[in-house]
Amino acid sequence: MKIAGRKISQRNKPYIVAELSANHNGSLQTALRCVRLVAKAGADAIKLQTYRADSITLNLRKGEFLDKDKKSLWYGRSLHSIYKKGETPWRWHSKIFKMAKKMGIHCFSSPFDFEAVDFLEKLKTPCYKIASPECVDIPLIKKTASKKKPIIISTGMASQKEISIAIKAARKSGCKNIALLKCTSAYPAKIEDCNLDTIPEMRSKFGCEVGFSDHTIGISAAVAAVSKGATIIEKHFKTSNKDRGLDSKFSIDFSELKKLVKSCNEAWLARGKIMFGPSLSEKKNLRYRRSLYIVKDLIAGNTLTSKNIRSIRPANGLDTKYYYKVLGKKIKKNIKKGTPLKLSLIK
Repeated sequence: MKIAGRKISQRNKPYIVAELSANHNGSLQTALRCVRLVAKAGADAIKLQTYRADSITLNLRKGEFLDKDKKSLWYGRSLHSIYKKGETPWRWHSKIFKMAKKMGIHCFSSPFDFEAVDFLEKLKTPCYKIASPECVDIPLIKKTASKKKPIIISTGMASQKEISIAIKAARKSGCKNIALLKCTSAYPAKIEDCNLDTIPEMRSKFGCEVGFSDHTIGISAAVAAVSKGATIIEKHFKTSNKDRGLDSKFSIDFSELKKLVKSCNEAWLARGKIMFGPSLSEKKNLRYRRSLYIVKDLIAGNTLTSKNIRSIRPANGLDTKYYYKVLGKKIKKNIKKGTPLKLSLIK
């Protein structure tokens, strides 16, 4: 898979995406500062959300249109008011895209309706992201896929069947480059609910690149995901830990993003490949393996016993597998303590 020429695979460093979401806190300048900080931290992309509150829900303050979860960050608020506050104004998008291009990173977005897809296409977005709740919005997936650009589909809450239906819809509509994100759609998510062992299973079952959309606090889950084969990491980003926006609780700041990029890249390097035997860096240390040495002064004709030969470091002597074979053998000549045992010394 490629996004604007950037290869995304297990042979390449993980593709790190910083999610702006509502962390602009109503300020274009904050949004642009986020772009600059994301680039400076070494991430590959910044992601937006392109919607209007009216395209997601109804402006009602009753029943199912209220957040009634007392443990929620947004308890007591109407869905419409939450989404309204989190909107990234459409008039900002071109400026954010331009800033990202200037800083040398990708900028793309999650569309939430057909109009948003067409709008992003005009901005020449390099790819699209389908948010977890929209994983079951087949018309939106088909519309997005019709642009024939890479699509990243987040799979929070989705069953195997729902994921299969989404992928099938995207492929039938013309999208050949699809990636999935393992995701826990809780805000913040508990680290024990991440179930990262699902990542290699998703890759095998669906035949797609698989990444991780991380809503936990901190970066541990993201780094662990890379060790499980995640090729894309998405994490919400804020300018400062002093921020108190809608999404700030489960977002990371510049220093944490910088650490995440470094740690994820190191986790990717540590995965390496399946191999046995010494690595290049280990080869010079083969000399410190054990081998058979003479540990007492001996004269010609002496018998080798457990008292005068031992398996010790370094590895200049006879391989230790010969230990029992040489016991009871006689030596040909006088030998000093500390001499590596060789077959040529034995009668």
